[in-house]
Amino acid sequence: MPTTSLRSLIGRHDEINRLLVLVRAAEQGEGGVLVLRGEPGIGKSALLDHLEHAAPEGFQIIRASGSEFEGELPFAALHQLCVPVLAHLETLAAPYRDSLLVAFGLSDGAPDPFRVGLAALELLAAAATERPLLCVVDDAHWMDAASAKALTFLARRIAAEPIAMVFAARHQDAARGLDELPGLTVGGLSDAHARALLAEEKTTTLDERVRDRLLAEARGNPLALIELPKAGGFALPTPSPVASRIERSFRARMVELPLDARLLLILASADPTGDPGLLWAAALRLDIDVPVASAAAEASGLVRFDTRARFCHPLARSAAYGAAEPERRQAAHRALADATDPVAAPDRRAWHRAQATTGPDEQVATELESSASRAQARGGVAAAAAFLSRAAALSLAPGKQTERTLAAARATLEAGGANAAEDMLASIDTETLDDPQHASVDLLRGRIAFVRGADGVTRGSELILRAGQRLAASDPEQSRRCFVAALEMGLVVGRAAGVMDRVLAAARSAPPASRPPDLLDALVLLSTEGHRTGVPALRQVLTGCDSDWTRVPALAAVLAGELWDLDLHAAVTDWLVRTGRDTGSPMTIRLGLSQVAISAVFAGDFGRAMAAIAEEEAIADALGDLPQLYPRGHLAAMRGRRQEVLDLFSEVMSRGTGQLTANAHWATAVLYNGLGDYPVALDAATRAVAGGDLFLTGIALPELVEAAVRCGENAVAQSALESLIERTEPAGTAFARGVAAGARALVSDAEADYVEALEHLTGSSLALHLARAHLRYGEWLRRAGRRRDAREHLRTAHEQLSGIGLEAFARRAADELRATGEVARSRSEHTYDRLTMQEMHIARQVAAGATSKEVATRLFLSPRTVDAHLRNIFRKLGITSRRQLKDMPDLG
Repeated sequence: MPTTSLRSLIGRHDEINRLLVLVRAAEQGEGGVLVLRGEPGIGKSALLDHLEHAAPEGFQIIRASGSEFEGELPFAALHQLCVPVLAHLETLAAPYRDSLLVAFGLSDGAPDPFRVGLAALELLAAAATERPLLCVVDDAHWMDAASAKALTFLARRIAAEPIAMVFAARHQDAARGLDELPGLTVGGLSDAHARALLAEEKTTTLDERVRDRLLAEARGNPLALIELPKAGGFALPTPSPVASRIERSFRARMVELPLDARLLLILASADPTGDPGLLWAAALRLDIDVPVASAAAEASGLVRFDTRARFCHPLARSAAYGAAEPERRQAAHRALADATDPVAAPDRRAWHRAQATTGPDEQVATELESSASRAQARGGVAAAAAFLSRAAALSLAPGKQTERTLAAARATLEAGGANAAEDMLASIDTETLDDPQHASVDLLRGRIAFVRGADGVTRGSELILRAGQRLAASDPEQSRRCFVAALEMGLVVGRAAGVMDRVLAAARSAPPASRPPDLLDALVLLSTEGHRTGVPALRQVLTGCDSDWTRVPALAAVLAGELWDLDLHAAVTDWLVRTGRDTGSPMTIRLGLSQVAISAVFAGDFGRAMAAIAEEEAIADALGDLPQLYPRGHLAAMRGRRQEVLDLFSEVMSRGTGQLTANAHWATAVLYNGLGDYPVALDAATRAVAGGDLFLTGIALPELVEAAVRCGENAVAQSALESLIERTEPAGTAFARGVAAGARALVSDAEADYVEALEHLTGSSLALHLARAHLRYGEWLRRAGRRRDAREHLRTAHEQLSGIGLEAFARRAADELRATGEVARSRSEHTYDRLTMQEMHIARQVAAGATSKEVATRLFLSPRTVDAHLRNIFRKLGITSRRQLKDMPDLG
């Protein structure tokens, strides 16, 4: 365990108390996390050292640290934390045990990043059942990206575990995701505490004016106050940052060492593992006298050699590496490469060889490519990107260099480095590229623009369109796939942005497909010939035996809605969820769960919708991403939750474009039609259909018809009805016919149309539309003076609407029923009204027989956290056991 000098903790009373509160809470089973943030030398590591000593007796303490030179190796920091508790690996379910083994390079395969994080959580939780656990991670800003993601995921889910986690990271280099965790800024010492610390430094006698200058320049930084006096305090350039001055102090101490000791320090700084055996083997290759050199290096106080080589501070490592002449650094890496086992650690060996190489070297570049493949197979896309980038720099042939740079840019983008990927693409000499290579650059730039958010989606679609145009002559099939990809991306910005129309225009001039008409051909027909011609073509492409919609499932889901085809939509949704679960693809399963939620809303199964939304939000949270807003908006609108819809609308307007905005307008129209505020509904529905978006325009047109009729805007209602019929007649499904007949009844005021709507919708899964059809017919019958007939349909409408949970529409039905002389029966509260969405998901899973561990896996929680939620669920529902959940309504 590291030793901590008490003097370095002068003035840290508040920080120590905060850390001890965290640890004592974990001792009582209430886990927590804290990130210490501050500049280099401010005392973060000293606080971690102190905490290890001050932790209550009985705690298990595990320490890990990021390494500046190990940031490219996937799961390196996570491995450090998990190694001491690997004895508990056998308690994990096989998929999670295997994911950790693969992530740590102990087994072949590709780890599921979600499973790795959850497996690590379960592993630490299992260890913590024996004794509370304190995990400290120093230099977290240097963690590899895969570890940072897994540990951030883990840290946010330990509230119900006896685990305390403390990270230390620099302000300007915070590891991705750590900024979302609770933090404590470690600032400089007060003047009084700084003077007290300086007074304890006995190695140098300082002139009073020099002391005052040091105090001013150190700005309360403890390491500066300890290190700078060792140089006597003179000739320090005031403008340079404190960290630079500290490094300069370390370098000054290194210069005084014998050559062998300096070479050993360079070797130690170049090796991120700190493995003394590797270090001694490399040192012998440089003819270093190890016993003498190591003794001198340790005597300097810069490094300590025991079970691991450890520098006194990360800045000392940086100073040793940075101060070395390039030739000596390269010699150190060459010696480390020669001493590294090519079978046990081929990637470290390849990396050292690359750092030892100054000019092009195809053999080393090929080794780095192999390392990149292994890293990618282990889920280390950031590592793969680093290997490929260095391989490109060492490539001899320009073609190979371009190929490797493109591969590095792809991996970098996949790892979340959009800016770095763009810089890599900028380094490519585009004058030498052929059309396929130009297209690859455009495709990557398109994806970069897309991931940058709504503002870049249009640009991204345009670039992918351009890639398709470049490939039209040389690779027509790939060209067509680019066009379809641009269309799918264009869904985000909506039809109004013009992307879809530009893509379809380009597709019309492209060479025809070498096989039967495909999705692109059908969309061109829909665009040029309209729904009467385009819908049958789309149906044939999407439901025929040669259908290949799995290439573009997001587009297929939207087109299923455009076809008013519930069976096709269910097939797409099932495929998305099943494939997402099987492959671990977060994007796929999130899209699938969002579609499950939408289907459940229209089917009137709000409990299922809530469960799907909760799971999608859990995945988004695990990714550190924003959840999908439109399923929650659809649900809130149908339930008549005005404030929730308005809050979601505000959020959408702040970050949404295209279809997301149109979705918000549609939800607002539904809400206000339910509330009976038809002018507001009319405005919202008008905005929802304005863009002409696929699916959304069709589903919003009935809301526009209803609002326009209620507001006396007959011309608007008639025009909207014609647009709706143009879409529904070619579709020909019961869904399409029922919705069209209901809208036509509002305009025609003909009883036959109301009856037809009920005939088409009765027996379907569209409980929501059926209930509203009963409401409209009942309202018409009451206005016609047929009170008895009206009561029958209004009573049915109220029972169905209140049974589903359409609160605003149910109140409308109750008011209409009261006007006929009958009071609507009140219903008991829905189960889902008493639970949060996450609790609803847990309750439904447990009611279906799932164990806490199975539910935890689905929601990326620990089983103990699920049990805590279950206790809340039991309390809210007034029950005491899992068995009773099976008898609760809305949980089937």
